Amino acid sequence: MPAVRRPSPLVLGSAVSGLLAYVFFATVTHALGSRAAAPVSVLWSWWSFASAALTFPVQHWVARTVEAQAGEGAVRRSLPTVAGAAALVALLVTLVAWLGRERLFHDAGSWFALLAGLVTLGAALAGYVRGVLTARRRFTAVGVALVTENLTRAVVAGVLLTVGVTDPVAYGACLIVGYVATACWPSTLRLRRTGATEGAGSPLAFVGGTGAAQLVGQAVLTGSPVVLAAAGGAPAEVTALFAGLALFRAPYTLLLGAVAPVTGRLTALVVAGRSHQLDRLRNGLLLAAVVLAGVAAGLAWLLGPWLVRLVFGGDVVLTRSTAVPAAVGSALAMANLVLTLLVIARGRVLHLLRSWVLSLLPGAVLLVATGAGSGAAAATAFAVVEAAALVLLAWSDRSAARRSAGVLA
Repeated sequence: MPAVRRPSPLVLGSAVSGLLAYVFFATVTHALGSRAAAPVSVLWSWWSFASAALTFPVQHWVARTVEAQAGEGAVRRSLPTVAGAAALVALLVTLVAWLGRERLFHDAGSWFALLAGLVTLGAALAGYVRGVLTARRRFTAVGVALVTENLTRAVVAGVLLTVGVTDPVAYGACLIVGYVATACWPSTLRLRRTGATEGAGSPLAFVGGTGAAQLVGQAVLTGSPVVLAAAGGAPAEVTALFAGLALFRAPYTLLLGAVAPVTGRLTALVVAGRSHQLDRLRNGLLLAAVVLAGVAAGLAWLLGPWLVRLVFGGDVVLTRSTAVPAAVGSALAMANLVLTLLVIARGRVLHLLRSWVLSLLPGAVLLVATGAGSGAAAATAFAVVEAAALVLLAWSDRSAARRSAGVLA
């Protein structure tokens, strides 16, 4: 297996990119105020979900397919199908956003609906470019791509603020401008004809199944404050839970940007039939998850409330009973991310989707039993879902290993 460069540029790129994303949104709120910035915040939220539903799946589809088929020919052959599906999804998103434009964006116009569709297309394009760069082992370029995308948004928003622009549509368009950064790598548009083109499986099944699973995972990762608010939780508790999760999720965000090489490496192990090595990896992940969860619980108990006040202000009060499960769930999410890539490498995306859907059940039961009216209940449900996903993903990988005996589906 070819040597893979150290992923440190990806870690740095992910960290800087995440920081620039918050710089962009902070610029928007300073320029427009909290009320006028509301439609941009909705569009920004959709951007995060589009990244989970399209950027992540397309990137890892390209990386896995190139590794499994020993070349880019299969991606080249399937690309029109994937691009057409992305365009169809973008049209549907535009239609739904237009029908709900007044409720979603408090705007009778069509601009934000159009921007929502363009964000969808841009998310797919970004995934494709990152996927090709990943498959070609240009990991430094992937890190630069992460930074360039959000740097472009932050710079353009800063220019708009400087010249006194107060139109929310202009700031929403900054999200689209960020995708222009993909033009820095025109070579990704020229796919080689190398490798097998048959037996690669359905690209739509892969991207669709992975995208749906990532949407569920993203909703679990970020949705606890919404659940708490819907259950009638106090606004202060909702804000504190949101702040705590944002803080505890920082290591996960770094890992998400750094795992680009992992899919190719795992796929190579699957192709080579190194089942014992993959089994050791899975078992090691389970052990690491337990250790990480324990460390996260201890740190959250000792430092969690203090850190939240330090970062977000003294009036944001996170209790220990909320901080501990929120930190544990965030730690388990890191192990689940790597387990997700392991299942993806085996080509078992339906197993992946099933695992995430089933993991919602114990969390739902807990919410019903407790009423979900407190931050502690919502955070505990989050941790329970992540723990259930950990077990189900590991079980799915074990089952897939037994059925395939090291051979890709």
